[in-house]
Amino acid sequence: MRKYAVPCIISLLVGALYNIVDQIFIANASYLGSYGNAANTVVFPLTVVALAIAVMIGDGCCAFVSISLGKKEIHTAKKSVGNSVILMIVCGVILTAFYLAFSEQIITVFGGTVNAETYHHSREYFFYISLGIPFYMFGQAMNPVIRADGNPKFAMVSTLLGAVVNIILDPVFIFVFQWGMMGAAVATVIGQIVTAILAVWYLMHMKAIKPEKGDYCLAGSICKKTLILGITSFLSQISLVAAMAAINNMIRKYGALDPVFGQEQYAQIPMAVVGIVMKFFQIVISIVVGMAAGCIPIVGFNMGAGKKQRVKELFIKLLTAEALVGFVSLILVEFFPKQLIGIFGAANESVYYTEFAVKAFRIYLCLMVFACVNKACFIFLQAMGKALASTMLSLIREVVFGVGFALLLPLIWGLDGVLYSMPASDLLTFIVAALLIIGTYKELNRKEEER
Repeated sequence: MRKYAVPCIISLLVGALYNIVDQIFIANASYLGSYGNAANTVVFPLTVVALAIAVMIGDGCCAFVSISLGKKEIHTAKKSVGNSVILMIVCGVILTAFYLAFSEQIITVFGGTVNAETYHHSREYFFYISLGIPFYMFGQAMNPVIRADGNPKFAMVSTLLGAVVNIILDPVFIFVFQWGMMGAAVATVIGQIVTAILAVWYLMHMKAIKPEKGDYCLAGSICKKTLILGITSFLSQISLVAAMAAINNMIRKYGALDPVFGQEQYAQIPMAVVGIVMKFFQIVISIVVGMAAGCIPIVGFNMGAGKKQRVKELFIKLLTAEALVGFVSLILVEFFPKQLIGIFGAANESVYYTEFAVKAFRIYLCLMVFACVNKACFIFLQAMGKALASTMLSLIREVVFGVGFALLLPLIWGLDGVLYSMPASDLLTFIVAALLIIGTYKELNRKEEER
């Protein structure tokens, strides 16, 4: 678990840092500030859409390959990798074309019209980020495939190098060249290209799985199995986008009714702040998902080999570790919210910015422990081949509760209702997840007794 989970955590954290680092430098540039932060929040869901497609292909391939290797079906594993590579490339190009063709409509849907300055920055950032989508998707999708090949360290290093390039170029482009949102986006894209190049290199030097020319011809049965195993990863990400769209639009609607944030010069603050809170949450979830996703090859292999006792032991260890991560995160958001918001340039903002940020951290993330356990449950069920249970749980959390509460609670509590939507969703999801956890544990016990 340590061998696979730690590199996976670092890879996901580094992947998350692309957008987070952009936001930190943007927020600390006096000529961008909260307007740039709000623009970053508007565009962020669009990178999540790309990530959703990438992890569906990559995680699905990883699970399929691991199960195939456990059954000693090497040829099937190679076909899955070859087919996944082609799917990644095709999806990346199509998504970029779609983004560029409907950029104005997309920015509007995600709240970019809150004021003129935010809209201007959103358009600029969105255009250049869209150009890097194929490289971003390829690098992210290859990451779990490389782990399935038995090299989690290379997966980590390739992502890390891309992020380092981004961190170096961000201050140069934003502060030295004064390129603003374009500079932040271009730095990100260059970093993503570096990661994609390394992924291509590894693809040509794979160890356990070496796809041959014929393995790159799309086969319907292979693609279907790969995508089914990865559908939970896709839905957990894409449903998050639906929740973000609902939240951003409720912020825009009810922020306009607020006596403070209804003023033009403060209208972008709620969106900027909630975006920052989500970025902190993304860091925590990267650790949580990293631990769970790192277990996918182990779970898949042992399920394929019929060793259910190992799967049961790993399930218990994973849930315990995830709860601990949630508890530590909860302490940070409840006791140190000012320090967290200070990282994103609060010193240059009004007192309303800081006050709302403190409240947002403390309310929005007050049930972090449940959120972490829920996410681990989604992925572990996926790794066991329980795609339906995992998918339904993910949809309940993000669409039924996530979108539903984001739309309903503001009717009662206004702008604060948006903040309460997160803990309400996590609490109800945990009740459902707890039932699945108990059922899964009993099932593993029963199968072990039958052996």
